[in-house]
Amino acid sequence: MHPADNPLVSHPYKVGPLKLFWLKTRRASRPLIDSAMALLPIVLVIAFFQLVVLQQPIPGLGEILRGAVLVLVGLALFVRGLQLALFPIGEEMAYNFVRKGKLWWLLIFAFTLGFGTTVAEPALIAIVDEAARVAAAGQVIGNTTDEQETYAIGLRLTVALAVAFALALGVFRILNGWSLQYLIIGGYFCVVVMTFFAPPEIIGIAFDSGGVTTSTVTVPLVAALGIGLARTIHGRDPLIDGFGLIAFASLTPIVFVMAYGVLY
Repeated sequence: MHPADNPLVSHPYKVGPLKLFWLKTRRASRPLIDSAMALLPIVLVIAFFQLVVLQQPIPGLGEILRGAVLVLVGLALFVRGLQLALFPIGEEMAYNFVRKGKLWWLLIFAFTLGFGTTVAEPALIAIVDEAARVAAAGQVIGNTTDEQETYAIGLRLTVALAVAFALALGVFRILNGWSLQYLIIGGYFCVVVMTFFAPPEIIGIAFDSGGVTTSTVTVPLVAALGIGLARTIHGRDPLIDGFGLIAFASLTPIVFVMAYGVLY
């Protein structure tokens, strides 16, 4: 595009300073608008049930509005950060590993990436702490702070190891061109078998841990790694081979956590 045809480039005959300021402002506010549209259904559902069904005023409306503004700004910044940093760096590192032929290092990178992102996952931290409190209340473990912390840390590390294994396996699948559906079917067959041996108290936690693992920190890097790897390797289709790592990352924690329940 010629600079004179670009609406964001100041031109004495086409774009005045006020119009240029408006165009730049609209472009900068686009992430906020997108985040507001994403949050709007949640706001409408809560407002409808609170005001129409329950017919009660919204308690602490001022605090809720301030919190909503913080969520809006935080979500906009988070999504923009993914676009600027996490997605590009994941694809670039996958490309560099393959280009230099360091395939073992690629597998090690995938393993450590899965472990590191899962350990830092806020949703996982919250659910393992809650699981430890509920387990203590149900007398599955001792009702002491040390036992609850040990149980929570054990769950957290188990899930992190499961995701690390899943990413290494998923990368190995992309490198070798293995079919995704057979691995997924085999994985869920293992899940069904494990449910017969795992304690009933751990089964629900295992399935929930598989869901919360693939959340805000893990998903962007995992998806970028898989897509970047499929784009780099000749003969791989990013649409067919690039996706599927997240499916592994949500499947293996179920098996690993049930095994943790058996051993614990």
